[in-house]
Amino acid sequence: MKRTSYLGLILFAMATGVVAKEWRFDVYLDAKPIGEHRYILTEIADGQRELLSQANFNVKFLFFNAYEYEHTARERWEGDCLKAIESHTEENGEVTVVQGRLEEAGFTLRSPIPRVLDDCVVGFAYWNPKMLSRPRLLNPQTGEWLDSRIRRLGKDRIELRGQPVEADHYKLEAPKIDIDLWYSADQDWLELKSITPEGYVVHYKLH
Repeated sequence: MKRTSYLGLILFAMATGVVAKEWRFDVYLDAKPIGEHRYILTEIADGQRELLSQANFNVKFLFFNAYEYEHTARERWEGDCLKAIESHTEENGEVTVVQGRLEEAGFTLRSPIPRVLDDCVVGFAYWNPKMLSRPRLLNPQTGEWLDSRIRRLGKDRIELRGQPVEADHYKLEAPKIDIDLWYSADQDWLELKSITPEGYVVHYKLH
């Protein structure tokens, strides 16, 4: 997959509307830096929003690339419901494409497995705190429609750009997914930590 530049993402967002918010995370695997994940949220006319998401990870062992991951997704939202999605993920050479859009029958996935979901679908939209109240979530990488459980664990102190801050701590659990999320008092997404099925710790820290 040809990697989309960060500048390209910004220019695309500016061409389609007003950039409302950007999150840029440095990503670590067991405390070792492996790449970054960027999100650009753009306000579109008529209450619609567009999200561009791009992740690039590279795990090296000695002089070899032990794990390579590239993911790009474009999502269109109307209110707090997903209207369309197109994502392309390449994981160690294996490609997965997820495509779907809201139709009269409901949100319809075209790939990887055709099926019709609910009228109001929400993905793993960590940037949108409305996600925290949803019992099912769409995985934008795999197209899986997963039962989920999200719990508020209380207040935590985390380090944000070298400074201690107080944050609300949530736990998201779904099949093969274990994610901790932290939000500010006004529900801005601050941090993510995930335990992989193999027991590795993936940590997102705001750049």
